[in-house]
Amino acid sequence: MNPNRGCTGFVGRPSFLCRSSWRRLQAIAIAILLLFPIGINTARAVTQPASGTSTAHVYLLRGVLNIFSLGLDDIALKLKAQGIPVTVANFASWSSLAEEAAAQYKSGRLKTIILVGHSSGATALPDMVAKLDQLGVPVKLAIGLDSVFRASLSGRVGRYINFYIANGAGTPVEKTRQFQGTLENVNVQGVPGVGHMSIEKNEIMQQKVIKEIDAVVFGRSVTTSAAQKPQQPAAVGAVSSGAARATSARN
Repeated sequence: MNPNRGCTGFVGRPSFLCRSSWRRLQAIAIAILLLFPIGINTARAVTQPASGTSTAHVYLLRGVLNIFSLGLDDIALKLKAQGIPVTVANFASWSSLAEEAAAQYKSGRLKTIILVGHSSGATALPDMVAKLDQLGVPVKLAIGLDSVFRASLSGRVGRYINFYIANGAGTPVEKTRQFQGTLENVNVQGVPGVGHMSIEKNEIMQQKVIKEIDAVVFGRSVTTSAAQKPQQPAAVGAVSSGAARATSARN
């Protein structure tokens, strides 16, 4: 049972309990990062500046402790291999990252902002979207991986995908009247091996995240909607057109 499912969110009109819990969570994370040097060193473990003519940047937000969202580092390395600039940071950095992204956007060096967050990092995404909107900057794509608190979404974002585990700690995201864009809440509890502590490390989920990012950065079409059933492993050696169609339908 998730004790936070009754909360209204952080960006819309949050309850005092949710707001105080969120602030305590931020305070704990910041205190831990200050107490342990390793936390400070890994706060932005992967930062790749835009190369060449790239005008896109992906910001990946870890959860409370950097050691629990290391799957985001794997995603970052895979994006980097494709030439996509990335920054990996603890969720407590969301406000300063928003200001950094806004400055880059207004200078013309950055045109496409993509956000990805896991756990508390996913919970912080609506706040980052709202702040960027207040700064006059839109978000092209935001992907949350199992937000641990119920959050409300406002601001401008082309597409917001909230992957959550309905029978676990995750919750759907709600949109407010101030939200402009598309919101998709996708229950991925049926993905093999997925859990709150493994969702960002799960190969199937990593592929989903990267496909969505590639579709924005490179204009590649995503063959399946994120709202469809979770991807299932294709049958080995399926060569007939019927098998190929069945495999495509499962993906």
